[in-house]
Amino acid sequence: MLKKTIKWLLIVLILLAAAWAALLFIPKSNPAAYRMKVEQGQGISAVSRKLDDDKIIYSRHVLLATAYLMGAHNQLHSGTYRLPANVSAWQILQRLRGGHPDTVTVRIIEGMRFAQMRNIIDNTADIRHDTRGWSNEKLLQAIAPDAPSSNPEGLFFPDSYEIDADSSDLQLYRLAYRTMQQRLHAAWDERQSGLPYQNPYELLIMASLVEKETGHEADRRHVAAVFVNRLNIGMRLQTDPTVIYGMGSRYQGRIRKADLQRDTPYNTYTRTGLTPTPIALPGRAALEAAAHPSAEKYLYFVSKMDGTGLSQFSHNLDEHNAAVRKYILKRE
Repeated sequence: MLKKTIKWLLIVLILLAAAWAALLFIPKSNPAAYRMKVEQGQGISAVSRKLDDDKIIYSRHVLLATAYLMGAHNQLHSGTYRLPANVSAWQILQRLRGGHPDTVTVRIIEGMRFAQMRNIIDNTADIRHDTRGWSNEKLLQAIAPDAPSSNPEGLFFPDSYEIDADSSDLQLYRLAYRTMQQRLHAAWDERQSGLPYQNPYELLIMASLVEKETGHEADRRHVAAVFVNRLNIGMRLQTDPTVIYGMGSRYQGRIRKADLQRDTPYNTYTRTGLTPTPIALPGRAALEAAAHPSAEKYLYFVSKMDGTGLSQFSHNLDEHNAAVRKYILKRE
């Protein structure tokens, strides 16, 4: 009886192994070649789910389990992989494990500083790092000798960019710079009348201030209005993100009274007008807000501190002080 049970178990195991091998090694015929995109930080679970949803593989579970058995589940390289129309799950795993995508995707997030963008690009695999070690001035000179500033801050559009593997990182910078120029000049051409900007670069500076002050869609145009209204009456902008930018490496997560009083070119508590350069990489929404601030005559705003990210806007100092008492002081 025991021998018979063992025999049947062996038969079942052989059949399961055969089925597993078939699902893993036999190519699946698909209508056309397939582009498989792996995002930065994406794991094998998400990739296998997408392949299964698009019916590129026979079994997601077989691919997933095999990846874990091979130790390939945490070795994915971001980028786009071009797969032939006839491809097996095993061949897909080999492409992923080899880590040589046909294209590489790099994501730059709104509100990042240029230094953070450079760090991301310097650490992106599967591209040539021709500019690594270059100064910002040398890099900008190679991309745009006629740039409006020798400081590259804000001149590159935050977005997801896809380039061919083994391309130069200089191609990424040129693409991001060109994209920002297109977006910025479109915003400049479509801007509302009467804004206190002398040129597109000043609109870009304003957009960077808006980007760093709020990420909330409902507040962006009001924040822009506050800064525009202050510029129009010669009032200092007094915005903390500019102070932080001017502090550089001295900023350790907290602004003190002495920091607000210490003069730097970016301290809008001690200096009137816009900062000399942008303070971050603004996205599309911030550019649009800078070009189309709300018509409200707000001069102040304060965070509601309620977890929504929204701010309370005020027309005068009395309203603002009441808002501070309501939203800030009551929590201290």
